[in-house]
Amino acid sequence: MTKKPTATSSGNATPVSFEAAMAELAQLVAQMEAGELALEASVTAYARGSELVQYCAAQLEKVEQQVKILDGEMLKPFQSESGEI
Repeated sequence: MTKKPTATSSGNATPVSFEAAMAELAQLVAQMEAGELALEASVTAYARGSELVQYCAAQLEKVEQQVKILDGEMLKPFQSESGEI
C-alpha cells in the first residue's frame, strides 16, 4: 500500500515557521525520492513543495531586508574569527 504524503494532510496551510516549512519540504522530498507516492500524490506533493519553497524564499527575503535595515543598508561578507569567509 502506498503511503499518502503526511505533509499535505494539513492542506495548503501556511507553515507556522521557516523551520517547519523546511522540515515539511524535506519530508516531501524524502517521500518522493523513495518512490512512496502514487502519481496523483506525487503531483500534489510537488505542488505543496513549490508552495513551501516560495514561502521559504519570501521569509529569507524578509530577513535579508531586516538585516539591511539593521546594518545601515550595507551587507558585509561574513568573516569567522579566523578571518575566513
